[in-house]
Amino acid sequence: MTTANGLIGSMALALFSTTASADLGLINMTRGVTESSRQIYDLHMTIFSITVAIGVLVFGAMFYSIFRHRKARGVKPAKFHHSTAVEIVWTVIPLGILVAMAVPATQTLIDLDDTSESEMTVKVTGYQWFWGYEYMDEDVQFLSRLDVDSDRARRLRSGVEPASVDNYLQNVDKRLVLPVDTKIRFQITAADVIHSWWMPDLGWKKDAIPGFVNETWTRIDEPGVYRGRCAELCGRDHGFMPIVVEAVEKDEFQAWLAEQRGETGATAEAAETDEDEQVGDALASR
Repeated sequence: MTTANGLIGSMALALFSTTASADLGLINMTRGVTESSRQIYDLHMTIFSITVAIGVLVFGAMFYSIFRHRKARGVKPAKFHHSTAVEIVWTVIPLGILVAMAVPATQTLIDLDDTSESEMTVKVTGYQWFWGYEYMDEDVQFLSRLDVDSDRARRLRSGVEPASVDNYLQNVDKRLVLPVDTKIRFQITAADVIHSWWMPDLGWKKDAIPGFVNETWTRIDEPGVYRGRCAELCGRDHGFMPIVVEAVEKDEFQAWLAEQRGETGATAEAAETDEDEQVGDALASR
């Protein structure tokens, strides 16, 4: 008996320690770093609170009725067919709840699709299995692939421990650099199969569909590095096409653009030709 009690105590202590060390913030949706992501978070919490209140009221009434009117107390079941007043109440109240949830949800969806007054446009193209980025009207475009260290560590018998790689499978060779406090329009498409560009910190994801362009926008408030991934099963290496966004101050972004123009060649035509050759080689090797 003593051994059993000791075992139970050890298990309880281990469970408590695990719970205490866990990041409880990961249980819920994160707020993100954009106004739209915070709107989505607030909408989520509002609807979550409504559903919790409904659950407490419904199950509370059900358990109270079961306990208070149980057969052991000698309670006789009521005999009635229907009540017009009750039927009206249980129709009007759910309708009011649905309207209360639909109004803010609809407004949030409308705001997410409003790309008017954008200050810059970035075209995102999904490939098997990497991303292509083009800064429209800026003569800058490049491909973004899984970083070399992660790519080496993921291979069988590579001799590289994944735990030794920083941000394993979450890093890329070239980041998407964006300015803060700028309304940025995204045009998202794909060159082969359906992908999905998902960036949790921005508060949304958009499918990348061949022959179709999806649009959305963002305005990042805080400089930093934010990570996402493809959220659509797009083939063999679906799990190896991460997204990394680096948000910087506006003057730093302009300096980065100037540097990229210098690195990619003297003319936009040369840069475009080079990118086309890279895409062609990648697709031909599949």
